[in-house]
Amino acid sequence: MRNKHNLDDFTHEETWRIFRIISEFVEGFEMLSKVEKAISIFGSSRMSPVNRYYKLAEQTAYLLAKEGYAIITGSGPGIMEAANKGAKRAGGLSIGLNIQIPQEQKPNRYVDTILEFRYFFVRKVMFVKYAKAFVIMPGGYGTLDEFTEAINLIQTKRIPEFPVVLLGKNYWQGLINWLKDIVLKVGNISKDDLNIFTLVDTPKEVVSVIKKFYGKS
Repeated sequence: MRNKHNLDDFTHEETWRIFRIISEFVEGFEMLSKVEKAISIFGSSRMSPVNRYYKLAEQTAYLLAKEGYAIITGSGPGIMEAANKGAKRAGGLSIGLNIQIPQEQKPNRYVDTILEFRYFFVRKVMFVKYAKAFVIMPGGYGTLDEFTEAINLIQTKRIPEFPVVLLGKNYWQGLINWLKDIVLKVGNISKDDLNIFTLVDTPKEVVSVIKKFYGKS
């Protein structure tokens, strides 16, 4: 017996989600296209304000905002809060791209412009499309996801090259050693692929790497 398709019940079908996805893209494009230049900063939501990396994130965002960059984060607590706080303290534009997840992440109080997303992949497009650089602070799976997707997109030339800066040598050095000693050695990446990102240890170095890439002193 053939199943009858109820045309009046199409809002419950998977295809109906397409309209929600389109609306998120449209809202994101319309809002962020007004931003002349921005930098996306990523890191753990679990860092407290007394943590060293929280303070480094705040100072990094402060210095970048002083250079005229808007700061984009995931709008949550921890490193995201620190970066939004630094941008706001510098008088820069502080943007948060909030994700709707079961744990209900609430935007931090330092966000000036907030966009809400249900779909991670739409949100990730916004982080990349409107960023002049990525600054990757210490974090967990989500931070690693943003980092590896960015360097993969650059490696495969799906997006133009831009600075991807890892901040925190003590935190990231083990990952870099693994890439060099294991991944590179067995031939899964090339030596040039290791130049897609830069490892630094201070907020001033972050600013220096980005300015050098764009030919500024």
